[in-house]
Amino acid sequence: MPAVSVLMPAYDVEPYVGDAIRSVLAQSFGDLEVIVVDDGSRDGTADIAAALAREDPRVRLVRQANRGLAGARNTAMRVARGDVFALLDSDDLWEPDFLAEQVGILTARPDVDIVTGNGWMYGGSRHGELARPCPDARPDPDLAAILGDERAVFIMSVFRRRVYEVVGCFDETMRTNEDYDFWLRAAIAGFRFTRNDRPLGHYRIRTDSLSASEMRMLRGILRVYAKTRPFVADRPRELAILDGQAERFETEWHAAEARVALESSDFSAALEHLGLLHARRGGAALAFARLLARWAPGTLVRVYGFRRGRTPAVTAGPMLP
Repeated sequence: MPAVSVLMPAYDVEPYVGDAIRSVLAQSFGDLEVIVVDDGSRDGTADIAAALAREDPRVRLVRQANRGLAGARNTAMRVARGDVFALLDSDDLWEPDFLAEQVGILTARPDVDIVTGNGWMYGGSRHGELARPCPDARPDPDLAAILGDERAVFIMSVFRRRVYEVVGCFDETMRTNEDYDFWLRAAIAGFRFTRNDRPLGHYRIRTDSLSASEMRMLRGILRVYAKTRPFVADRPRELAILDGQAERFETEWHAAEARVALESSDFSAALEHLGLLHARRGGAALAFARLLARWAPGTLVRVYGFRRGRTPAVTAGPMLP
């Protein structure tokens, strides 16, 4: 049996999946299997994975109808044979020592259940930047820290099988933030996290990726907080942190909704969300924006476009104050 099962969901990633798989096969820690779950791809993703499986028996290809990222990860976990699970998305990459370092930490520290890693951004405007600080002065993640800092756990994480056996699967009803929900459930169950802040991976930024959709991510994280709240109701410190975070992201969501409404000339919706935003933030600028949305929406569009330094038709980015 392999010591480590690498879980790799794959959907329409023909340009990337081969490099992702090869970065696993090039690991200095070789006692592994990589389970590629083709989630109903419409391109050559499965063909590439199948070709690599013929070359190296450590590659296992599973095909299924599309169930989303969580559903593909769950399939991989159900067929995995290792005592340690490692998450790698099919457009990301590992450095050769990624697994050796994470598994080494688990071996040296039997009290630790989850090791969260670090890496560099790959592609996009943040190419070459670190995904997380290094050195990272933050303490090891616990429930309070994960609630208060949604970036406390990086997606390139390695965890013991027993986490899955106790916590269960990723929530397939979620199409974003399902990993954040999983880490919170693990922390609530009492599993211990540690951090390896040495960057050993490459996290690809794609404009067509799930993380590129601000509105979906905001709705997703608010759903995670709503789902988690009953489980921390008897923990005053954690509950206060959760409620503060929910308030913060609800404010961001209203700002994003106002921006989208303004860019699509839906001035009724813009007025509604600007009003809710003003109720939360206050301030003269938002009060003025509400007035313009009601009485002079065309002027508001021009002001907004001027502030962003673009014409209103292509305006994007953070909303008014």
